[in-house]
Amino acid sequence: MTHTPKLQLSQVIKSYGDKRILDEINLTVAPGEFCTLVGPSGCGKSTLLRMILGQEFPDSGSLQLDGQPAHFPDPSRGIVFQRYSLFPHLTVLDNLLLGHRLSHQNWWLPWRANSAATDKAMDFLRRVRMDNAALKYPHELSGGMQQRAAIAQSLLMKPPVLLMDEPFGALDPDTREELQIFILELWQQEQLTIFFVTHDLEESLYLGSRLLVLSQYYRDDRINTELNQKGAKIVADHAIDFGSLSTSVKDSREFKDLIHSVRQEGFNPRVMQHVNEFNLLHPDAFHYPAA
Repeated sequence: MTHTPKLQLSQVIKSYGDKRILDEINLTVAPGEFCTLVGPSGCGKSTLLRMILGQEFPDSGSLQLDGQPAHFPDPSRGIVFQRYSLFPHLTVLDNLLLGHRLSHQNWWLPWRANSAATDKAMDFLRRVRMDNAALKYPHELSGGMQQRAAIAQSLLMKPPVLLMDEPFGALDPDTREELQIFILELWQQEQLTIFFVTHDLEESLYLGSRLLVLSQYYRDDRINTELNQKGAKIVADHAIDFGSLSTSVKDSREFKDLIHSVRQEGFNPRVMQHVNEFNLLHPDAFHYPAA
């Protein structure tokens, strides 16, 4: 990699009590990548996301953002959750302006948004096609509209990294597909670096420029280690390029074959790849030293 990594994890280990969750996570993410992360339930996807956000910290190893240690949550990392992060007593516009307000000293004092801040917030609402709903309250919006507003709220502070934790999981299929296309368009327009956790393999392949498979189903050379005492590793790292925003790509043979391959690599406990056999095809993937 010739560029400075946007995000870099080296030998990251995380445990809760005696149970190891993540085991030697090594990951280098370039600026502008759209990384999707999938894996079996309980493998540590959300734990990894929380560490990148700064809500939790590794037991050992390092996590860097733009070459500097990443500590507590700050404006360098935006976050969009599955449950909409909008205050119900504020309009859509005021929800967006809240981030601007909280970034200033004496934020608790009586406050009125200046015209520059309001214009900036309205510009982001236009980008997510929500400017006509600026003065509405969250309960007046559909689920898809609330999630658009939450995305605009996160982008307003221009975070170098946008983290998304199952953001479309609670939406109906049509709205979900509409927002998939929307976030891809926004990623291309804004040249965002996105780290997107999902349980939906189809969504992960359609959205990502890079697909990471996290799993505890693997073999290594440790003796007498119980499966539930092994932390998850990145067992597959794919570069993805289907070359189209059209959702018709989901019906292609190549797309379906890759979904089948990912299921075998990370979700099937009967397919226990050795760490030296992981399917690490992305140019920046970490390769474990040969045994």
